[in-house]
Amino acid sequence: MNLSFQLFLLYGHETDFTIADFVADLRAPTPSAAAELAVPEISKIEEGICNLQNRYRVALKKKVDYMKLTYEKCMSARCYRNPLEQINEKYMNIDTLVKSLIDNISKKIIISKKDFAGGITKLDALSPLKTLARGYTITKKGENVVRSVKDLKSGDKISIRLCDGEIPAEII
Repeated sequence: MNLSFQLFLLYGHETDFTIADFVADLRAPTPSAAAELAVPEISKIEEGICNLQNRYRVALKKKVDYMKLTYEKCMSARCYRNPLEQINEKYMNIDTLVKSLIDNISKKIIISKKDFAGGITKLDALSPLKTLARGYTITKKGENVVRSVKDLKSGDKISIRLCDGEIPAEII
C-alpha cells in the first residue's frame, strides 16, 4: 500500500479548510457550536453585573467616606469651632498696636520738648539782651550799629543801649 492510502484510512476523509479558517480568532465545527460560542451564558452576564454593582457600591462608599472626612476636617477648623476667638485676638492685636503707637508718640513728644527747651536755652544764651545783662552795651549811630572806633568822630550823636534802657550820648 502506498502512503497516501494509509493516511486516508487512518483519518477518514480529508477536511477542507478555507482562508477564513486561518484568519479567524475562533473556529467552531458546527453552526450550533458557533452560536454557543457567539452568545455568552446568562449566568456569566449576571455575575458580571453583580461584580460591577459591588464595585460601584464600594466606590460610592469610599467617596461618601472621603467627603465626610473632608467635611469633618473643615468643621473642626478653628474658625468654625470658635469664630469669636479670632475676632477677639484681632482686637487684642489692635489694642497692643494702639498702645504701642501712643507710647511712641508720647516718647517723641517728650524728646521734642527737651530738644525745644535746649534750643530755647541756647537762643537765650546767645540773646543780645543776655549779653547786655552781663554788662555789655550796643552803640548805634543813627540806625547803624557801631562796630569800630574808626566809625566815630567828634560831635557824632550816638545812642547807647543797656540792659534796662537806652541813653543818648555825643562823642567829644
